[in-house]
Amino acid sequence: MSKVRKIVAGVIPEYSLFPLILAVFFNLAVYEGSRLIAGNWYHYNIESSLDKMIPFWPPAITVYLGCYVFWIVNYIIIARQRKIEVCQFFAGDLLSRMVCLAFFLLFPTTNHRPIVAPDGFWNQMMCFLYSTDAADNLFPSIHCLVSWFCYIGIRNKREIPRWYRAFSCAMALMVCASTLLTKQHVLVDVAGGVLLAELCFYIGKRTVTWKVYERCSDRISGIFRGRGEA
Repeated sequence: MSKVRKIVAGVIPEYSLFPLILAVFFNLAVYEGSRLIAGNWYHYNIESSLDKMIPFWPPAITVYLGCYVFWIVNYIIIARQRKIEVCQFFAGDLLSRMVCLAFFLLFPTTNHRPIVAPDGFWNQMMCFLYSTDAADNLFPSIHCLVSWFCYIGIRNKREIPRWYRAFSCAMALMVCASTLLTKQHVLVDVAGGVLLAELCFYIGKRTVTWKVYERCSDRISGIFRGRGEA
């Protein structure tokens, strides 16, 4: 067990472990929990005429699903920053999911998905996606939200190679496009996800916000660390 802890500690600083774990579990709790609560409620369709002009392109699912690797890599990179930067980022990250939960419960949304014939590899992949992911919890788009967080979390970090910062921006934009091309989201969902990431990232950097997050994180981390040493 100590060897595992040493390996993890070599990749992720100890002060970042709880923020990372909390981010993953709270994201899942918000997405799946709100679906359990509001799954049968009336859902609003905020699809616009512009959305109807965007083509359905099944191969975009490669970006839509492949972005999970992008999320893991960038969140680990961000978790390796200084403690103050980690607390600022994850305070904003946590706040954004709270806002998402409020929207998912108070203003549940849906959209019209195309009827896809299970012909060919890409269509079969889309059928699989549609069968496992209901058309709800759309505004704001968590896919776009998390992807944009992955970019802005390293956007101004000169220690990160410029090429990778540029790649992260391009990848985040590609994810946003993929949500539209797969008809998983509409334009308002994408804009909402990006703007919410920017707003919560800004709020997370305010002293009163990240300080509260730091105190809570240190306290909970201390409890688990004490149990692990007992």
